[in-house]
Amino acid sequence: MKIGFIGAGSMGSLLVGAFVRAGAMRPDDIVISSRTSSKLYSLANQYPGLQVATTNKDAAADADYLFLCVKPLDFRSVLDEITSVLTPDQIVISITSPVRISSLEELIPCKVAKIIPSVVNAVGSGASLVMWGSRLTDEDRSALWHLFAAISQPISISEEEVRVASDISSCGPAFLACLLEQFIDAAVISAGMQRETATELASEMMLGTARLMLEQSCSPSELQAKVSVPGGITAAALDVLRKSTRGAFLQVLYTTHEKFAEDLDRVDSSLFPRERT
Repeated sequence: MKIGFIGAGSMGSLLVGAFVRAGAMRPDDIVISSRTSSKLYSLANQYPGLQVATTNKDAAADADYLFLCVKPLDFRSVLDEITSVLTPDQIVISITSPVRISSLEELIPCKVAKIIPSVVNAVGSGASLVMWGSRLTDEDRSALWHLFAAISQPISISEEEVRVASDISSCGPAFLACLLEQFIDAAVISAGMQRETATELASEMMLGTARLMLEQSCSPSELQAKVSVPGGITAAALDVLRKSTRGAFLQVLYTTHEKFAEDLDRVDSSLFPRERT
């Protein structure tokens, strides 16, 4: 089997490492290309046997799976470079939200899937957001699902849901880390706790919270009720927190959706420039 990756940035490198560590891919099967040669050779050193391609076309040719891990506005130039070597039997996996499946199916002859990873897939956790193209067979879908199940919990969504799903799954770690950082800062400032201790406590707390919600089917409201009692310290603090953050995540989502709409227009214009003039 040949598995091609185009793009060795943060997510391309993360996926390669996650799949190899999980045993879902062998380095000998992976061929990767990138504009940044230092990233390629760093991966080759980390995973002996991984092959470095000198061009995107070399990475794409004869690949059973081809992962496109490039920026949205770079898709057109990459597709122009590789389309001549693509065939209907190949499966192209885009990890980029604003590039529509229908656009890829119009521009290339391959089978297409859009699967959005999360940074936490690096440790075999979190979700991957799965959207199927029209040319995939049931066998193709099953194989891709099994592949991503090695590093994540695949969750099937409609393409119309990709923005809000990505907000939770892919952007969420950064949002929660922002809140956690403020929590840690408050512990350091208010009580003089060592930052390393506060960070360890907060990290273990977040891991345990996620496990409790998943393994015991505990909803956020149920978890709050488990921890707080009327008139207690936690209840009083929760009241302050709710008042301070009310509406914050609505504003966050309004912002991401507005930016996403702009990105969709820009990507469509870059993919089909003549039709948009």
